Amino acid sequence: MADIVTVEGLVKRFGDLTAVDHVEFSIAEGEIFGLLGPNGAGKTTAISIMSGLLDATEGDVVVDGNSVSKKPGAVKRVLGVVPQEIALYETLSARENLTFWGKMYGLGGKDLSEAVDRALELAGLADRAKERIEKYSGGMKRRINIAAGILHTPRVLLMDEPTVGIDPQSRNHILEQVKKLNAEGMTVLYTSHYMEEVEFLCDRVAIIDHGKVIATGTIDELRAMIGDADVVAVELDEPPAPETVELVAAIPGVSQADAVESTLQVLSADGGAVLAPVVAALGRAGAHVRGVEVTEPNLESVFLHLTGKSLRD
Repeated sequence: MADIVTVEGLVKRFGDLTAVDHVEFSIAEGEIFGLLGPNGAGKTTAISIMSGLLDATEGDVVVDGNSVSKKPGAVKRVLGVVPQEIALYETLSARENLTFWGKMYGLGGKDLSEAVDRALELAGLADRAKERIEKYSGGMKRRINIAAGILHTPRVLLMDEPTVGIDPQSRNHILEQVKKLNAEGMTVLYTSHYMEEVEFLCDRVAIIDHGKVIATGTIDELRAMIGDADVVAVELDEPPAPETVELVAAIPGVSQADAVESTLQVLSADGGAVLAPVVAALGRAGAHVRGVEVTEPNLESVFLHLTGKSLRD
């Protein structure tokens, strides 16, 4: 598949702060591309530039052959945007909100009515279309927020952390919505700091930290960066001292050890084999273990390997 989105050397500075630092990636038509990173990594700023809400300090974004900086109108016609903040009028009903946004997209008459009906069905809220948004739960508002972004059937949908602060049922509904939209041919850029969402949805992923893309690839390609390393997460009463971390890192079979607040994160090719020596070393160092978890390689462990910290930091 040809690339439908190309991000070229994107930079955004706010005074002395560089929020996006020479970011580059491309998205093939028809794929779900994940932008994964902790809060404050630069994901929302990048989305804002891609959608034309912010001007880049340097670089450009090309969508469907058109430059965001030179032909913003052409780009906006093929883009749908689901912002992190709820972009709905609380005192209007779901149908009234969608009708308003549909008109903003240039829809009217029968086309508008059918688009609103489709969006409500996708959101699973057709039976509550006449209720005011202020009466909706957080998850329901998120679902209508997505519905507003796809009224005009965009070729590319930008989704900025659409599941923040909602219940598990609504979250699962949204993830299934994304899968369905993609199956119908929509290209999706999905930003999140939830590793499990990205692993479930995305064909390829770019991991971003401090405004920089530090790795890009398929899930399997990213996991291969750390081989078959398990993650041993040891929860302690308090953050371990630097010398304690060094003591654990020196244990045979441990490839990396890092303190993430009061948790000691250990990478090892065989987490089960190093578990006892790690706990024993912590006991000798006077650390009090509250709990232990061993997990197989995932994007969290890749991020830990690349940055020495958790995605949640």
